[in-house]
Amino acid sequence: MERARVNPKFEPILNFKLGAVKLKFYYLASMPFVKLVKNKAYFKRFQVKYRRRREGKTDYYARKRLVVQAKNKYNTPKYRLVVRITNTDIVCQIMYARIQGDIVFASAYAHELPRYGVKVGLTNFASAYCTGLLCARRALAKLGLDSKYEGKAKADGEYFLVDSIEGDDSPRPFKAFLDVGLSRTTTGSRIFGALKGAVDGGIYVPHSDRRFPGYSTETKKVDTNVLRKYIFGQHVADYMTLLKEDDHESYEKQFSKYIKNGVTADAIKGIYAKAHELIRKDPSFKPSQKKVSEMAERSKSFKKQRLTYEERKANIAKKIAEFKESVMQ
Repeated sequence: MERARVNPKFEPILNFKLGAVKLKFYYLASMPFVKLVKNKAYFKRFQVKYRRRREGKTDYYARKRLVVQAKNKYNTPKYRLVVRITNTDIVCQIMYARIQGDIVFASAYAHELPRYGVKVGLTNFASAYCTGLLCARRALAKLGLDSKYEGKAKADGEYFLVDSIEGDDSPRPFKAFLDVGLSRTTTGSRIFGALKGAVDGGIYVPHSDRRFPGYSTETKKVDTNVLRKYIFGQHVADYMTLLKEDDHESYEKQFSKYIKNGVTADAIKGIYAKAHELIRKDPSFKPSQKKVSEMAERSKSFKKQRLTYEERKANIAKKIAEFKESVMQ
């Protein structure tokens, strides 16, 4: 590999006399500039990064630490609570890694919440909490632990971690680690709403409360009133009331679906409280009825069956006979 050479310039930094010996210390005034030449040898030895790193989809530094299991646990899965937020949905999944790929153990989506009475605002903090709660209750029901680990039945915003049941034969709590992907873990992020919902639902997720809404850097504590306000969607209700008073036109535009469904600012808290009860009562998954449109039916295409030689001759003879009959008439 070729490199451009530059004569470095040294300048004295320290000059003193020790007995009869004069000592001088120098520092490099200008660092040498090295030009990197990307020749044939460079590209022959170049190793590309993983595909999902090239696509900017996976943080492998974080993934390695979330996936690698302790060797003395052998083939025990290391579960992750995966939270992803899109423009129109919130996804909560409990997954574990295998060589073939990640396997989803349980999942819940915000678009399931209308079944529990939440028809609008499916991507806000309160809906994220409901989605996390639904995912947790669904996973525990699958394992038969839903009756043993109920979590926190009443959402009050207090810090909570699941404790093990006393007894040698009792099952330990289901443990998962939060996987946020590429999202920025800012204070008040909706990701932590889903985390809080999963923890209150009875899953043991190691975490601190520093990123919950209402955390103060001065007092080093969370204002539970603020967090409880977010869990029940009161921050949305306050903004609805404010916008309705200040700019009614913008209110009708931004909250058009709320108005259409008859959801008022005063009703929001009750809607989410009722949703928490219904989720705990029946967290099971119920597939929706798929509606096939008329256009989809008409657009179905089938491969035309190829006719044999005898069938083609019979069709020609039939057409000739029909033609002769029409001429005679």
